[in-house]
Amino acid sequence: MGLHPLEFSECYLDSPVFREKIKAHEAELDKTNRFIKELYKDGKNLINATKQLALAQRKFAQSLGEFQFEYIGDAKTDDERCIDESLQEFSNFLKNLEDQRELMMRNITETLMKPLEKFRKEQLGSAKAERKKYEKETEKYYSSLEKLLNMSAKKKEPQLQEADSQVETIRQHFQEESLDYVCKLQEIQERKKFDCVEPMLAFFQTVFTFYHQGFELANDFNHYKKALQINIQNTRSRFEGTRVEVFELMKRIREVPQEYRQTSPISSEGYLYVQEKRPPPFGSSWVKRYCTFVKEQKILHMVTFDHRSGGKMGETESVTLKSCVRKTTDMLDRRFCLDIEITDRPGTVLTVQSLSEDDHKFWIHAMGGKEPAGQYLGKTYSKERGIDAQLDDVGLSFVKNAINAIETRGINDQGLYRVVGVSSKVQKLLSLMIDEKSNDVDLSTCEDWDVKTITSTLKLYLRSLPEPLMTYGLYKDFIAPAKGGSPESRSQAIHCLVHKLPEKNRLVLGLLMKHLATVAAHSKLNLMTVANLGVVFGPTLMRPQEDTVAAIMDLKFQNIVVEILIEQHKKIFGDVPGASSPGFSAPTRQSKKLLSVRQNRPLAVYNPKTVDLQTVLPTSPDVCSNSDEASLGSNESVSSQSTASGTPPEKANHAPLLASLSTDSPGACIDVAASWLNSGALTKASSDGDKTVDGVTGGGGKRAMAVYPCEAEHESELSFQVGAIFSAVAPSREPGWLEGELEGKKGLIPENYVEML
Repeated sequence: MGLHPLEFSECYLDSPVFREKIKAHEAELDKTNRFIKELYKDGKNLINATKQLALAQRKFAQSLGEFQFEYIGDAKTDDERCIDESLQEFSNFLKNLEDQRELMMRNITETLMKPLEKFRKEQLGSAKAERKKYEKETEKYYSSLEKLLNMSAKKKEPQLQEADSQVETIRQHFQEESLDYVCKLQEIQERKKFDCVEPMLAFFQTVFTFYHQGFELANDFNHYKKALQINIQNTRSRFEGTRVEVFELMKRIREVPQEYRQTSPISSEGYLYVQEKRPPPFGSSWVKRYCTFVKEQKILHMVTFDHRSGGKMGETESVTLKSCVRKTTDMLDRRFCLDIEITDRPGTVLTVQSLSEDDHKFWIHAMGGKEPAGQYLGKTYSKERGIDAQLDDVGLSFVKNAINAIETRGINDQGLYRVVGVSSKVQKLLSLMIDEKSNDVDLSTCEDWDVKTITSTLKLYLRSLPEPLMTYGLYKDFIAPAKGGSPESRSQAIHCLVHKLPEKNRLVLGLLMKHLATVAAHSKLNLMTVANLGVVFGPTLMRPQEDTVAAIMDLKFQNIVVEILIEQHKKIFGDVPGASSPGFSAPTRQSKKLLSVRQNRPLAVYNPKTVDLQTVLPTSPDVCSNSDEASLGSNESVSSQSTASGTPPEKANHAPLLASLSTDSPGACIDVAASWLNSGALTKASSDGDKTVDGVTGGGGKRAMAVYPCEAEHESELSFQVGAIFSAVAPSREPGWLEGELEGKKGLIPENYVEML
């Protein structure tokens, strides 16, 4: 897990956990500051090193151009002469490349160095200044608070009120500063994602432009590259033949010598000052502790924490509550005190002091405390009741009524569902429509209510339900597939989850998604694309039980879920997922037994040193793909759009060829190529020297795409993430496994983790 979101509500509790979260954010910003400083330093070193590299490259090019091979014998072969000419041309290539590198280095300071240094000084510098103000206000507030709490309750009431007022003013200023600081911390944490990366993007664009120029130069010198490949291959073939003979000779000579050989439910929490009694004549002291009261077990956990001592936490002490009674000032010359009787030590009473009168009432209420005889406990806590909207037949009737009216009267209205109605009218219409005695109004023909009022009322109804339409219980399950996986796995997971909803929820959700698909189909006029509708209905249809900053961060994932529901409503609500429908969990891998069976078997790997691939392997046949039904709305929605490939034509299995190519014998390579050509298996030989066997740039072999992530458990396996493209994919000798190549590495792939392309 990354950094915890800093909730604004925690600024008022100011708990140790909250302070630890702030420390984590501060540490991250300090790390970022050090990173940028180090990167700036490294950037300068890079510039200097690149200059040195350019000098070295030019020197190398010069040496390359001047280089001449000395050959055994009295004459050069055609291959040797071609190698000499190619080296001269590549010498010129390197010189041209260095000219492009010099152009690249001129832009580094402007594209990378200055923007990063500006972010460090302006943003991280301002955060450091806010941090000092926050620490200063912390010290000021808790000092004044302790001074207030130590005042005698016998002082005159005006003096007490004045002191309370002063502390309240300081407290408000401290909390305001806390809110500002928390906001600043989170703002910079989010800002750095683009303020730091954007300069790098510009820098790498410059770098890739340089490499593209190199690519263009390589194309210009393609003739020499081909000639050099041919001559190198010829030289290697001769070398292999010679080496065999040399080894045979050594073998005969060596025949004479010897052979060798990786919560509990909390009711309330906050600071309390705990009275610690000492033996006479020392009296007693008051120690500030952060207390957590667990309602079910009636356990009070207390941990010592002093903000002024570097924020270090002491040991946690836990006691079991028996009773709690307000302590009057007649008994103790301190305000806001409570007497807590504990069961751990019978007869022992723990006296604690809360921070204010409101805090005092809060703790009494939380602990089920009592007032002394004749005292009034104070206000009770109540929860306001909103509109009594229910997912019943009346509600279903209203949803159908509203959808029919919107599609009849305003399907082409610009900003449909985004333009809101007058709040008082919306409230009035909803009250009317959920009343069984007056809900028979046909909104499609009633001109008393305009379209924007109807759309706003429908959204208000959905938000006013006791729980969201997609339920609290399935919230995390719906969010999970939106955060990862392939488009297909997302759709499958959401399909299964929809059919876990209560029947009435699923019915209403299906009606709504069909309606929103109709709205999106008219997006050219109403401007409400699938993506726009996802933004509007994401928080309306699904939300967690608690409104937090962390939940706000998930809004984008809620939108993605709604987009999928709209785009694929026919399949999701029309078909019941089968028992074997894959959800958002990865398939089971093959057992370890297979690993132990195969670990001593060598893989068939291609050795690029053995053969010129351009003359042996065929190019990949063209594969036609058929698009799915056009996505609704514009291409703003990126949640689940994909194209479904048609069935590709059968391709020749290159595994036998690759197995043969794994040898270093040139003769074997030539024999295999000849046999394939004679049998007609290869109908076309590639003439493009830039083609490779990886399947991505046009070489032979089948391709596959990963639909689940996988971590290799054996050195012969491949590790990969969702979306990885494998080339040269062929069946393995192990059941349930494939052989393939990823980023130049060959290995085994679980067959049920990929889809063939």
